Amino acid sequence: MILTSTLKLTLPIIQNESIKDIICNSIKSIDPSANEFSFVVLGDNKNSVSTFGKIIDEINANPDISFVINTGDLVFDGSLTKYNYFLKQIFKLHKPFLPVVGNHDVADGGMNNYVEFFGPLYYTFATKEAYFIILNDSNEETIDGWQIKWLEEQFELSKKYEYTFVFLHVPLFDPRLSMENQPGHSLENIDNAMEILHLLKKFKVTMVFAGHIHGYFRGNWDGVPYTITGGAGAELVGLDKEHYFYHYIIVHVKKSGIEYNVVRVNSPDFNVMDRVGAFLWLYLYSFVVINYWWIVLTIGVVIFTVLIVRGFKKEIMKIWHWLIRRKIIRLISKFFVESKSH
Repeated sequence: MILTSTLKLTLPIIQNESIKDIICNSIKSIDPSANEFSFVVLGDNKNSVSTFGKIIDEINANPDISFVINTGDLVFDGSLTKYNYFLKQIFKLHKPFLPVVGNHDVADGGMNNYVEFFGPLYYTFATKEAYFIILNDSNEETIDGWQIKWLEEQFELSKKYEYTFVFLHVPLFDPRLSMENQPGHSLENIDNAMEILHLLKKFKVTMVFAGHIHGYFRGNWDGVPYTITGGAGAELVGLDKEHYFYHYIIVHVKKSGIEYNVVRVNSPDFNVMDRVGAFLWLYLYSFVVINYWWIVLTIGVVIFTVLIVRGFKKEIMKIWHWLIRRKIIRLISKFFVESKSH
């Protein structure tokens, strides 16, 4: 039990050392000459197991979808264990995957893990008629001056494209509050948010996509169209049927214009008891699934310790000597020696 769980915990770390540049590799997989295509926008799965898994299955079953953009909070926190599980999930996705970095993704030292696996914190790519700009506001407060300067340069480049889409995790403003009562669950620095809004308005962006708020909202900030999509599996934060449901969005880019299709996914009933129950179950189930081998290892160590304390040392040693004579132990030892040498 102890040996098996140790091996299972070590294998993902060794395998993931070769997983790098997911963003770059995904962009290379997108057809830059595509005139008409569809892509998915979703966000805030936050290590969801069942709901996010169902969404992946639905996306894979749709041949018209060219790629997927996630508006952030891929994981509950930035630990390697959480990222390992998320990477296993998106390896089941048969489409190019492009993330926006969220505040949970960089929590607990997660910045290094994010950059190691995915690449840049902000970037752009383009198809024939559409320009995509992905921003980093994962600090929840501001978009820094260097990035604003870079953003202005990207907007200048975007002028030759018919459509410009902008993606960030934390929305500029909370759609549930009036402008006088900002900030809400949005950028804390109002002056910075207004500066970004001015640029978005000046360059007439097609749509701004954000996450962070666990629900669905669509509207405009002083004429700048926005969509908040935070319904890919994290806990839902309200009871309004128009906003708080699991979903993803399919965006159809056509010569005639843009179409947005909100795809609802099975959600808890719209009452307090069901929502609280779903919230507790979500985190308990995710904790067990993600930390399964840690739990097994802990149980194994406890059992081993109890046996030693209760005077079964002789029996333990017999089992150990029996295992040492088995080929599997020699193979595991050889595996660890070879992995360290690499």
